Amino acid sequence: MRTLLRNGRVLGAGATAVAVDGDTIAWVGDDPAAWDGADEVVDVEGALITPAFVDSHVHAVRTGFALTQLDLSVATSSEHALDLLSSYAAAHPRDLLVGNGWDESRWPVAEPPTADQVERAVPGREVYLARIDGHSAVVSHSFAATIRDLETAIGWAPDGRVERDAHHVVRDALAERTSDEQRLAAARVACGELARHGFAGFHEIAAPHIGPESEIALVRQAAAERGLIATLYWGQAGVVEKARALGVRGLAGDLNADGALGSRTAALTSPYDDAHAHCGHGYLTPEQIGDHVVECSRAGLQAGFHCIGDAAMDAVADGFELAARTLGVDTLVGHRHRLEHVEMPSARVIEVLGRLGVVASVQPMFDALWGGPNGMYADRLGERWRGMNPLRDLAAATRLSFGSDSPVTSLGPWAAVRAACYHHDEQQRLDTTTAFAAHTAGGWFAGGDDASGSIEVGKRADLAAWDVPGGLGPDGWPMLHPDLPLPAARRTLASGATIWKANP
Repeated sequence: MRTLLRNGRVLGAGATAVAVDGDTIAWVGDDPAAWDGADEVVDVEGALITPAFVDSHVHAVRTGFALTQLDLSVATSSEHALDLLSSYAAAHPRDLLVGNGWDESRWPVAEPPTADQVERAVPGREVYLARIDGHSAVVSHSFAATIRDLETAIGWAPDGRVERDAHHVVRDALAERTSDEQRLAAARVACGELARHGFAGFHEIAAPHIGPESEIALVRQAAAERGLIATLYWGQAGVVEKARALGVRGLAGDLNADGALGSRTAALTSPYDDAHAHCGHGYLTPEQIGDHVVECSRAGLQAGFHCIGDAAMDAVADGFELAARTLGVDTLVGHRHRLEHVEMPSARVIEVLGRLGVVASVQPMFDALWGGPNGMYADRLGERWRGMNPLRDLAAATRLSFGSDSPVTSLGPWAAVRAACYHHDEQQRLDTTTAFAAHTAGGWFAGGDDASGSIEVGKRADLAAWDVPGGLGPDGWPMLHPDLPLPAARRTLASGATIWKANP
């Protein structure tokens, strides 16, 4: 298939047209007549043509479920969340009720619903309500009563709150009641949304505590049906042969070194400001981390970890240093090992990441949602919020890759780019060029793919055309001021094929 996109504005090229031959960019220029023989000529009507985006941290099945189940991210209070649950239950009289996305840190009274309150709202119903960070949830008494050994698991609370091991037990129970047909349908929904938002590729961050191994094949299938390029990870240590059988890029992603700040499970070196006797939970020692990096490196796999709190970041850096002593720096650099989130790294940790070539897969929307002096980070950490998500420091030291952690935050690449450019800490703001590169070329790099990420002859044709209602600035970039509307995808191409287009 030979396709010509004409009458556009090609980002950074001073051109108006791009030609695609098969899966490859064949020509970039101003005069469409200079490239003839196209099977399809697409007039993009002045749209901005850019490299397509990559989301480097997605949970596709969870995203699809979040888009089709009860959405609690819109709840403005515990009472509102319970009202939404009650209305949802009326429309689903026989189902186990699953809701996602509540965030008590944004409510006037920062307290989640309890199992007793859930029981009053939906008497006798089985209910699972996941917090926005996915590291804790509230379950109803009726659902808890069906789950063996839940009340003896670490992280169980009689008010229905579950975290750590208890949350894993609950997720296992949910998995047993979810069919592969339901999972595939959810993955298809997520892949459709990714294409609609201008993504040509994504990194699936799967792990045993998130979903069963069968989801890997289902996500791969859903991505192939849509035409998206999926890079797949499995977050488990000591399973090299399983990684090969699953065909994943690495044993990385949500291999958790700790938890999350919102649920107070991120591992800190000093206590939470709003829980003075509590420092969260670390799940891996430096020795375990180092052993995993060595094993993956020798097997030709990427290693990586979920790490948020400063204690977890220190453990991860120590582990990589141990691996470097065994394998050498050059070996580690060549494998492009990666870390997810990287929210509280010290200067020493950042230096280690840069020296050992470890990619930082980060989420700018975390700062947009929870940063600043009045946000959740400040509630949990006090003045330590100012050191959170140091994007500029990380970009100066190592490669950045942007993702959403969907469904933790919504799919939306330009929102992430804007969040990086308007970081709450002005010293950590990125320029648009750097932020955009992290969400395009940086994503491909993080997945070991050097074939895409720019509009150049010979590169893979992963492209997007955008309507830009906020207008372009003098530098040719969309105006991303928070008061202006963000670009909207008109057409998305992956490997030269159109995988989504807006209705005329």
